[in-house]
Amino acid sequence: MKGLVIKNTGSWYSVKTDVGNLVECKIKGNFRLKGIRSTNPVAVGDRVEIVTNQEGTAFISGIEDRRNYIIRKSQNLSKQSHIIAANVDLAFLVATIAHPQTSTTFIDRFLASAEAYSVPVVIVFNKVDLLQDDEDAMRYLDMMVNLYETVGYRCVRVSAVTGEGLDQLQSMLHDQITLLSGNSGVGKSTIINQLLPGVNLRTAEISEAHDTGMHTTTFSEMLPLPQGGYLIDTPGVKGFGSFDMQPEEIGSYFKEIFHFSKDCRFSNCTHTHEPGCAVIKAVEEHYIALSRYQSYLGMLKDKDENKYREAF
Repeated sequence: MKGLVIKNTGSWYSVKTDVGNLVECKIKGNFRLKGIRSTNPVAVGDRVEIVTNQEGTAFISGIEDRRNYIIRKSQNLSKQSHIIAANVDLAFLVATIAHPQTSTTFIDRFLASAEAYSVPVVIVFNKVDLLQDDEDAMRYLDMMVNLYETVGYRCVRVSAVTGEGLDQLQSMLHDQITLLSGNSGVGKSTIINQLLPGVNLRTAEISEAHDTGMHTTTFSEMLPLPQGGYLIDTPGVKGFGSFDMQPEEIGSYFKEIFHFSKDCRFSNCTHTHEPGCAVIKAVEEHYIALSRYQSYLGMLKDKDENKYREAF
């Protein structure tokens, strides 16, 4: 029997079978022996084969090949990775200018990870209603939107409180499997509650002491949309390392760096010190944003120093 993994609760997986039944499954033990160095060899969005035994217990016995996935470094240091979701058509990266502030480092690392696994991304700047009386914050928002639209990413300004921009998000969801990701506290659950009335996901207040989000989503879950498709709700993450990327590949996951790298003198240029580097020249001439270049350098250092930002 085949089906789609729509929820992961750690040791159990909810599988919607091709005939429409919902079956609670565990993983057969031999998955642990196949060299899958991940905290979750099965992820939400996976197409799987399931079998049942005489006791009525169901097991996932096989996984179909994934067309893509979003991955982060595992919090468990004995493992290598954690797959957030598989077989995704689109990712909404929810970011906020304030309360809490999403760093360009986080955004760039997410975008690079998505590029590496061929997941299209729309950047959703939420909580714009909180910026109306702050000219500096509004200017910073304009700058961020201009930066990422210039690179080639669609940006949408949203307020889950007033409803601004939600119609733009709705228009992209039809028959798509869409992942929502971002730091804790950026309002993913509130956005889902607006896009899917009746779901009533739990939300939490921002910590005033640290201006950071509180965890309200513990496990990934696919929520069916009335117009067809799914929204994938995911736990908040602190950051993404450059897991499973070779240093020479990282530049190709930054669209503008890849564009200018074609004019570098050396084909194996690392864009850090080499003479005739077109990328360094483009940074100096402001064709590549310094923040993006610094994010690229930071991901290169991951390989040298095992320096990554842990995720929740």
